[in-house]
Amino acid sequence: MNSIWQTWRRTGGGWALLVALLALGLGLSAPALASSHREAPLISQDPLSDNTDVYFFRVAGDRVCIIANFIPLQFPQSGPNFWKFDDNVLYELKVDNDGDALPDLTYQFRFTTTVGNGSTFLYNTGVIDNLTDADWNVKQTYTLTLLREGQSAQVLGTNLACPPVNIGPRSTPNYATLANAAINTLPAHGNAKVFCGQREEPFFADLGSIFDLLGLRPVNSPGSLGVDGLAGANVHSIILEVPISTLSAAANNTGIAGVWSTASRPAVRILRDRPPRFSTERGAFVQVSRLAMPLVNEVVIPLKDKDKFNGSNPRDDAQFLSYVTDPELARLYTLVYGLRVPATPRNDLVQVFLTGVPGLNQPANVRPAEMIRLNMATPITPSPNPLGVIAGDLQGYPNGRRPVDDVVDISLRAVGGVLVTGFTDTPNGKSLTDGVDRNDASSGAFQSVFPYLLDPVPGFR
Repeated sequence: MNSIWQTWRRTGGGWALLVALLALGLGLSAPALASSHREAPLISQDPLSDNTDVYFFRVAGDRVCIIANFIPLQFPQSGPNFWKFDDNVLYELKVDNDGDALPDLTYQFRFTTTVGNGSTFLYNTGVIDNLTDADWNVKQTYTLTLLREGQSAQVLGTNLACPPVNIGPRSTPNYATLANAAINTLPAHGNAKVFCGQREEPFFADLGSIFDLLGLRPVNSPGSLGVDGLAGANVHSIILEVPISTLSAAANNTGIAGVWSTASRPAVRILRDRPPRFSTERGAFVQVSRLAMPLVNEVVIPLKDKDKFNGSNPRDDAQFLSYVTDPELARLYTLVYGLRVPATPRNDLVQVFLTGVPGLNQPANVRPAEMIRLNMATPITPSPNPLGVIAGDLQGYPNGRRPVDDVVDISLRAVGGVLVTGFTDTPNGKSLTDGVDRNDASSGAFQSVFPYLLDPVPGFR
């Protein structure tokens, strides 16, 4: 890989024609200082539809895992109406396995909430011992459907159970048992595994300093550490593990796939002033959230087009090209920190974050589009390096994305020019950091087995 990476750096990334499209790769993720939590005006008012992070990585047994997180910045104690998936939202994971920027497989998730005892304000009236416990008043199940290009829809599972949220030691004393019971196996899809429910927030970043005029504590005060702005928070996760063979294209089995996730709502919402239903949503689904590469819509896309990006499709990403040729974040580096940055247009970022790197994760005849691309044949790294590919760990970001990958520091350094001759040394390539290099829980470690993300932080704590 070193030769691939060095050759790519020497050639400056090439493909000048595609540079403007960088808005959807690290140009979009380049100014990525915080993952897409509340990144656009409309979605900030609709947290149940807000897609915060997408992960795509290889795991043992010739399988891959896709994770899409929703509902950002959850305080664990947010009861009695704890967070849950929205029954009206269509949540989707989309896979492009031939490089044409169109979904070849779409996994659709629809949720159903059942209230057992509506005569109490409580989420639960006793200890929740199992997923059918009558003491648990607000249960949620889901249906998973697979759409394949040109084929009829295939229902992979119905009435699949979600676990409760992690309330605390009196209500959910054996939470790990409840969560494990919500792991479902799909025999009709290569014994794929699926889990939908609350998890500990895996993303890590010094949000407080970054959003205070691009503050980076270690840069402003050498020797200081960052403060993880997401420490102690939870999210809701859709986690799917499938055999690599189910994602590979039958006619063009390159082993490379691209993934993104969306959330869509019915076009019409009707509010009533009387029961039985005070709110009803109906009509065709309209996409309101879209996410793949981390840190995309937050910084590169200006306010006027953030909602437009959330409603768009990867195949149409050229419409955002004007925001990439001169990335705002790079100019802020110079303004705030006096750093010299590579000249525009930024050819150095195109292949890695828009089309994939030739010889690593670029499919044949690729159409430039923003999605997480993974070469699924890349061997699993026994000891992952959080800096991923720029540190020589080929299984790391941007060849897919693992929960341990420090996408903030990778992106900071990429915008600073770590891939461009003359910009690889301090501070652009080595010292740019937010000072938060791992998840706050369990010293940054994640589970080695499905569902990989950690159990959620309990509200009692």
